[in-house]
Amino acid sequence: MKFLAIAFLLLSTTFSQAQTPVTNQNLFDTVGFIPEHYAKRIEIFEKQPIVPGRIIFLGNSITEMGDWKKLTGDTTVINQGISGDITYGVLKRLDDVIIRKPSKIFILIGINDIGKDIPPAVIADNYRKIINQINSESPSTKVYVQSILPVNPQVKNFPQHYDKPEKIAQSNALIKKVALNLNCTFINLIPLFSDKQGRLKNNLTKDGLHLTSDGGGYDLWINYLKQKGYL
Repeated sequence: MKFLAIAFLLLSTTFSQAQTPVTNQNLFDTVGFIPEHYAKRIEIFEKQPIVPGRIIFLGNSITEMGDWKKLTGDTTVINQGISGDITYGVLKRLDDVIIRKPSKIFILIGINDIGKDIPPAVIADNYRKIINQINSESPSTKVYVQSILPVNPQVKNFPQHYDKPEKIAQSNALIKKVALNLNCTFINLIPLFSDKQGRLKNNLTKDGLHLTSDGGGYDLWINYLKQKGYL
């Protein structure tokens, strides 16, 4: 714990001085903000058979909590969400995604980066790296980049370190630019999940951050993807 506290202090100082994302990448390669759950999920992924042409949902807990097989009606869909994951974590495990040569990848990652004070520019640059690697090593894969979802700090049990709506907006703007520059489909989910104040709708969440499985949030999400012809 002492080491993590010191490491975080060093990272905070370095972020204020860093000139390029490369410096941040090296720091995170060394320290790593990867929870124990990450290793358990990776072990599960590695045991899954490699079958080309499937659809993969890639992201953090918001993705992991979705029953994508049931939602899509496709039992071959792969859920590669990891609770607590960040863009650096996705980069570290991207080889296992690409080796599967998926037909489509739906990416949603970044809220945990924001919670750890990783700058929006760094988040967007990591998206660029993720997309470039997919395009290079699996060019037939269609990449769908989904916006970071809104949050609602007014909901009980909201984790306060995620109360950074301006960082979500800044990150989404940069992520969209990266996606469009790399000819990917950008899916703006903000209007779908936001109330009139721009916060995550109360009826879709119990903690202001995650979607409830019984509140219709995932159904709303998947129906939108189908309506737009992405699925």
